[in-house]
Amino acid sequence: MARKTLTLKWLFLGSLITNTGISFIWPLTTIYMHEYLGESLTVSGIVLFFNSVAMMLGNYVGGRLFDAWQPYRTILCGIGLAVLSSGCLIFWHGWPAYPIFLIALGFGNGIVATSVNSYATLATTKRTSYVFNVLYFMSNLGLVIGTLIVGFVLPLGIQYIFTLAFTLFTIFFLVALFHFNVVREKRESRVVAAGARRPNPYQTSIILLLMTLFLTWVAYEQWQSNISTFMLGLGMTVRDYSFLWTFNAVLIVLGQPILTHFDDWLTTHIRLRLGVGFTLFGTAFLLLIVAQQYWLFMLAMGVLTLGKILALPSVSTFVDMHTEFAEKGRFQGYVQMFASAGRAVGPLVGALLIEALSYHILFFMLACILFAAIACFSWQVKTVNNN
Repeated sequence: MARKTLTLKWLFLGSLITNTGISFIWPLTTIYMHEYLGESLTVSGIVLFFNSVAMMLGNYVGGRLFDAWQPYRTILCGIGLAVLSSGCLIFWHGWPAYPIFLIALGFGNGIVATSVNSYATLATTKRTSYVFNVLYFMSNLGLVIGTLIVGFVLPLGIQYIFTLAFTLFTIFFLVALFHFNVVREKRESRVVAAGARRPNPYQTSIILLLMTLFLTWVAYEQWQSNISTFMLGLGMTVRDYSFLWTFNAVLIVLGQPILTHFDDWLTTHIRLRLGVGFTLFGTAFLLLIVAQQYWLFMLAMGVLTLGKILALPSVSTFVDMHTEFAEKGRFQGYVQMFASAGRAVGPLVGALLIEALSYHILFFMLACILFAAIACFSWQVKTVNNN
């Protein structure tokens, strides 16, 4: 039986569960394919690319189905595909079964990610900005928990990793089955007297923001790929690099609840929040240009993380604030798609620019591009607000 409202604790729990499950699998892809299946790094990269493309398609399909079909059935289909794919990986994780089921899992998780964000727009007991902040916190907490557990479980066998992921996705399916059947009430759309839809004055602003999000993820992927090599070249260790991510996780766990406490003010000044957040993101890369000592890498990661928790959750909030109710799912799907696209091409773009130019030129270019992108967005929003 359909409920009138969604109990947010189940949405937050679902985000935590699914992100923990995902983090059991994606960090191991390159290592597993190269070390266990004997495939080249190039093949591993191609598989990861198609996994990202599948996730983008899932983001798009999930958003469309959320609006045009039923949110409840949409998210159950996405989780169901994740359950089926991870279940198959328990028994068939050789070549080519592993990449096939991994790509199917990426498509299912793409639907789930968009659906979870779209469900946030249906919240009635809390502002959607607050819900997006908590969802972002839960997703990061899930990634921290998952990657921590993987290190202990992997020596027992890869099938145990897939079993854990399958178990978590199954739990999320049951949570959604019993708690996500929510009535999606119709709300008034922005229409003119003749019945035609009035153009959205924020359409260009949303496009510029999505492009900024894409560029941000291209930049952020350098931290997860090429910056490790940069640090090793300066005489630092893998442990030094890994500790940066521990530091990142601690800052998120401590900082996100503080920002959520000031959610009302930050939402009222969302253009300022986005501007400061993305500017800090770019500033982190300027710090990398002069980084020779480890403390500068720590400082850059701190600035990056603060920018991340300011900007990334508020992208979904801004898009939600300036889109029609009937299009909430589609536009939240676009948010996930542009993020997935940045994750897909980021490592490759970075590697090509490093080989053609240098690390320092790459860092400078990324900073300048991010500064230019957020300046264009801020100027456009200010223009719309002044009209």
